Amino acid sequence: MTDAILLLCTCPDQASADLISEQLLERRLSACINQLPGVRSLYRWQGKVERASEIQLIIKSRMPLFAAIEQAILALHPYDTPELITLPVTGGHGPYLDWLTQETS
Repeated sequence: MTDAILLLCTCPDQASADLISEQLLERRLSACINQLPGVRSLYRWQGKVERASEIQLIIKSRMPLFAAIEQAILALHPYDTPELITLPVTGGHGPYLDWLTQETS
């Protein structure tokens, strides 16, 4: 078992995706962030079905840093209720997981 995690967070535009990504990396809260543009999201919000084009962030980090990541995203994100879902990493390529730990320490 490892303390590595993947976090999912959608952003409404490139500017907010870049800001969040750069801040998490500068603060060493993440080792790597993938930005997947062109995500089409359909979701229920305030009683209606909404549609939006978003950028999906896949944030690679470690569970001990989750509270600081959450705090940073809530401060930087333009949404009132941003997506922030954590997925545990139960295994992986040892050198990659070592690099992830090194870059977030």
